[in-house]
Parts: sequence; C-alpha cells; structure tokens
Amino acid sequence: MGYTVAIVGRPNVGKSTFFNRLLETRKAIVDDISGVTRDRQYGIADWNGKVFNLIDTGGFVPNTEDIFEKEIRKQVKIAIDEANAIVFMVDVATGITDLDEAMADMLRRTTKPVYVVVNKVDNGTRELEATEFYSLGFAHNFFISSISGSGTGEVMDAITAAISPEDSAETTNEDGLPKFAIIGQPNVGKSSLLNALVGEERTIVSDIAGTTRDTIHTHYKLFQKEFMLIDTAGIRKKSKEKDDLEFYSIIRAIKAMDEADVCLLVLDADKGITAQDVTIFSLASRKGKGIVVLVNKWDLVEKETNTARDYEKTLKQRIAPFTDVPILFISVKDKTRIFKAIEIALEVYDNKKRKIPTSQLNDVMLKAVQAYHAPVVRGNTVKIKYVTQLPTVVPSFAFFTNYPDDIKQPYRNYLENQLRTQFNFKGVPVRIFFRKK
Repeated sequence: MGYTVAIVGRPNVGKSTFFNRLLETRKAIVDDISGVTRDRQYGIADWNGKVFNLIDTGGFVPNTEDIFEKEIRKQVKIAIDEANAIVFMVDVATGITDLDEAMADMLRRTTKPVYVVVNKVDNGTRELEATEFYSLGFAHNFFISSISGSGTGEVMDAITAAISPEDSAETTNEDGLPKFAIIGQPNVGKSSLLNALVGEERTIVSDIAGTTRDTIHTHYKLFQKEFMLIDTAGIRKKSKEKDDLEFYSIIRAIKAMDEADVCLLVLDADKGITAQDVTIFSLASRKGKGIVVLVNKWDLVEKETNTARDYEKTLKQRIAPFTDVPILFISVKDKTRIFKAIEIALEVYDNKKRKIPTSQLNDVMLKAVQAYHAPVVRGNTVKIKYVTQLPTVVPSFAFFTNYPDDIKQPYRNYLENQLRTQFNFKGVPVRIFFRKK
C-alpha cells in the first residue's frame, strides 16, 4: 500500500509553494491572491529513498466567507478520512486565525499524524513569533520558509520516518495473482464493469456518482482466468451537504494504483478524457503500473467510418508521450468487448513481467545503436557498449556508455521505441538508465 500525505490549511498560507518545493516542480500555480489553487494538485514525492503520494488540497475562490469556510472544512474532513498523514500549514505573518482554530479542532480528533508547519519564518523575529502555534497542542511543529526551502528537510524527515519500507517500495505481487484496479472519474461505469465481469451484483450500482464506499477486492476465477479485481470510486456520505466526490475518487484511485499491477482506466465516451483522467494516467505511469484505457458507453456514440480511429488519435494526443497503450471501446451495459478488456489486461500484465535474456537484448539493441548513433558530445563520440535488464518490478534497462550524463531525451526516446518495437511492452512504462562504462 502507498502512503498518502495531504497538505491542508486556509487560503494563502503557502500550501502550493510548499507542494512545489517537495516535488521540486512548478506544478501548482502560486500567487499572493488567496484562492488561486482552484484545482487540487497530486504528485509523488521522493525523500532519501522513501516515496509517498502528496496532495495539495488547494481551495475554491469564495463568493462569501461562509461558503469558503464550509469548503475548507470539507477538504480537511476528506484529508482526515483518506490520507495517512496530514500537513497542517499556517502563516506566521498573520498568526492564529479563527479558521486555523476550527481546522485544529477537527484535526485533534484524528489518530493520524498531524504536522503543524508554520510558513514564512524567514528571520529571528518571526521564529520567536512562530512559537505561538505551539498553543494549538500538536506534537509535531516545524518552522519553515517555503520560498527559500529553509526547514523543509526537517518536515520531510519527520514524514518519511513514519513510512514503512513496504509502503514506500514498488509493490511486488506476493500471492502471484494479477491485480487489476478499475479506476476513473465518478459515474463512468466502474462498478457496473465489475458486476458485468463477475456476473453478479457484487457491488452497489447506481446512477449517483460516488456510491462505492471503499476499494473492494473481488477474486475472479472464470473461463480459465484468475486474478483480483480492485473496484474504487467516490463515496456517499450521510451528510446533507454536497460531497467533494472528485477529491475522494482521486485519493481512492491513487490507493488502488498502489495495490495494482495493471490499471483499467475507464472513460465516458461522451465526455472524453478529462484533465483529472490525464492526471490519474500520469500518476499510474509514474508508479510503473500497466495501463489499459477503456472507453465506456461506446454504444451511445453516433458513429461514422473513422469515428473510433479519430477518437483514439485524440486520446493519444492527450496522454502523450506514453502512447503505447491499449485503447478499447466497450459498452458495459451491452457487455460489448468487456471480456476482451480482461484478455488485454492479462497481456499487459505479462508484458510488465517480461524478462529479456541479456544476449538477445544486446544482439537487438546494439544493432539499433549502430543504425542510429547518439549525437556527438563536445567533439566526442558517444559509444554504448552493453545493455542489460535490471531486476526491478517495472521493466528497466541499463545502457553502459562512455558519456552517460550527455545523452539527451530524443535519443532516450529512440531507444525506448526500439525496445517497445522489438520486445512488446505495450501498456507498460519502460525506464531507461545510462551508466558509466
């Protein structure tokens, strides 16, 4: 199982800057105006070999203070329910506010680790002022500056100390059964797909988005095929207020990914692939999972001669650069091609496990290198002498060369394409490393 950390806090305390700092990217938009982060951000953080999922809970641009407070409270509740640990970010420049107090009150009731991170502590005076936040009563308190990075290492040390090697490591399949996770946006037909495959009402099916409460594991053993299906969706709460289903479904999808070997990403044919679908796809790819894209409700689409071909072309443009992925047009309602989807998922699972003998790998790949040499570096010829597959869960290959740091992305892409063409890694991320020979 993967470890998930959610960053919560009121607007404009520096959550997105902190998120960018931990991921070493500029993924989240940062501005001095409160409420800039309209969409939540998701990423994978790596600290001293410990890997965890990171969620910036962002916020909504408010119409009134009451609505804003309600939305922030909702996100904190979701973080408490779904994350393994919570970073509670506050701002030394404004001190403790009513919203901080309200969030602290909610967070005190959880047994999960809460890390109070006091941001914008960039001088001695502010360090003294930051001691005010000890009064919130949490055990873990850190003074940082997200912009400069001061103090963020101590936060990462504390977070990763609570992560077990099992949570951080890439999953290995202990029982030998392939694990397929059904993921996607709420109400695209994930639970219906599971029921259609199993042939019984294994999960509740409803037209209301977010009926599934938890990830559900189903042991499938029919037609000489055996595997585990992991169904995941949003959530239906008893509360009358409107649930933030998108947030729930993304966290659930991330958790299901961590358990799975292959992810079946279900899309609504009418809506196409959304920004959140692309986010889920990218996360699955980064986690080294096999991926099959299932376009559901294809029976409702008006078709012409090249409708499927054009649809597939558009999808691949959205998920680029990893486009060597099976795309299947299905109808769960009519049970069209749903069993074909499982056959393809099993093929992708086999592709993910493929081990290529070193002699065969060198015969093929060194010929590809001879056919198209790496560009010359500072007048020196780049020579690749040897290649071997690494003993990892995700197909990974080490190319031994005289200038490992000077091989650029285009040539890396060429080598990956050759590996895919020659050895069939369809639906599986391939990792390439260059090492000094």
